[in-house]
Amino acid sequence: MKRILIIEDARNIRMALEDDFKFEGYQVDSAATGPEGLEKAMDLDLDIIILDLMLPGLSGLEICKELRRRDIGTPIIMLTAKSQEFDKVLGLELGADDYVTKPFSPFELHARVKALLRRSEIRSQQTATATINIGPFELDPSKYTLTKNNEQVQLTTIEFSLMKLLMQHSGHVLRRDDILRSVWGEEVYVTPRTVDTHIANLRRKIEDEPEEMHWITGIRGAGYKFNQYKS
Repeated sequence: MKRILIIEDARNIRMALEDDFKFEGYQVDSAATGPEGLEKAMDLDLDIIILDLMLPGLSGLEICKELRRRDIGTPIIMLTAKSQEFDKVLGLELGADDYVTKPFSPFELHARVKALLRRSEIRSQQTATATINIGPFELDPSKYTLTKNNEQVQLTTIEFSLMKLLMQHSGHVLRRDDILRSVWGEEVYVTPRTVDTHIANLRRKIEDEPEEMHWITGIRGAGYKFNQYKS
């Protein structure tokens, strides 16, 4: 049974979602405030989080940022209003996987949840491949780990998928559109800027110095390349 956490302060929406997902066979937990939601998101073994953007005590963006900072990679669907276009993009850049705009139909949200869970399962299956070794890096898809000089590098789910994709195609330039399709999938709308943001976060974790670009090189007007040898 899949376990879902609904973080929503509007009681009528929260209760309706609880009933809908319980009827669909999910184990449902819920929270009405930001701090309560963050605590449950960190403590519970969850398959997916439905996260409202505007919450008392702590915003959905702050919760998303904190979860990803702690390397908690649980898939997140954000609930946003039509007027919050900037926040949608920012949420995706902070590590949310998808968003649904209010008002939404239960059928749309259920479809998004199922699609996101399906993508997560496919990614898990795809990680069961051979270990990749380049320079000081060893990426083990079966264990979902990356080490540099035998020391583990903590990555979010998206950062791991990015690193795996880049290392699998080391020496070759990957266009942003190809990276978007491979990492985020066809069903989630994110912008090329989202790729740039996550690449920047990844660089900070793998480079010897934050401003260096020895391993991941940006090719102007094209995309990104993982170097087979330190440049």
